[in-house]
Amino acid sequence: MKGTAYLVQGALISLWWLGLAISDDFYNAFQFPEISKVAFNSFLAPDILIITFLSILRAYKTSRDLELIILGGFAYGCLYCLNASILSSGGYLSTTIMFLGLFYNLFLVYQSGLFRESRSRNPLTNALKTILQILSVWSITLILFPWIIIDAFEIETTSSQAIKILSYIIFVFSSILGLSSAYVLVKYGNGTPLPADQTQKLVVIGSYKYVRNPMAIAGMGQGLAISLYFGSIHILIYTIIGGLLWHIVVRPIEEKNMFKRFGKDYQMYHEKVKLWTPKFGKTPYKMHN
Repeated sequence: MKGTAYLVQGALISLWWLGLAISDDFYNAFQFPEISKVAFNSFLAPDILIITFLSILRAYKTSRDLELIILGGFAYGCLYCLNASILSSGGYLSTTIMFLGLFYNLFLVYQSGLFRESRSRNPLTNALKTILQILSVWSITLILFPWIIIDAFEIETTSSQAIKILSYIIFVFSSILGLSSAYVLVKYGNGTPLPADQTQKLVVIGSYKYVRNPMAIAGMGQGLAISLYFGSIHILIYTIIGGLLWHIVVRPIEEKNMFKRFGKDYQMYHEKVKLWTPKFGKTPYKMHN
């Protein structure tokens, strides 16, 4: 699973540099004002050698040292980009991408300690933590990141009124799906949606009896709605990449943890309920307390 994650990382960075090479609009979106193209392009060799090449190497060779070197490369890049954004009052998309890469690699390196069962059985406490989590995640993924993309690519809203209405409908329904899914996790699972504060019980009711991860579907729907509203292919690509990374990288790790914690119950649930395609009908099996 880790190998695939590093291979995907190497591929994405290679595609990013390819995009910079063939598209002026793409290149300009990542530029820092008042910083020369020579200074920007000087990151090509470090990116290819330290991050891309080592990521591909790590995909086929298990090595903690390689993981830490790659993580260090992202940490250095983040500090450089953050300083450049502060000094130039721009380049926010580049800085954002670097920090996303840093958090991605922190997840890969320290994933074993990130999946923990909630210690609280208090519904109010878990509800408050869930609300805080949702507000934080939505603020970052649905407001901040799209705004950075819109600003970098100088996107102007071109969608018709009908498309905007459609985007409202998709966003509202997706949000309801996400909120209702979080609600059943808190009420019936004794935990939260946060991987570091997981439910103590396997939840197979509500939206979870139709699909295994309705919150992922909700997030994809919200991203689609925002891309439709602004008529932005860039936000749509951002949404698709986010969904693919969750599916390829996060999901297998999360499901491995679920198999370990819930055993045969989760195995039966996993076999009977699809990940993306809703399965309508009764709960796959009776939940054991």
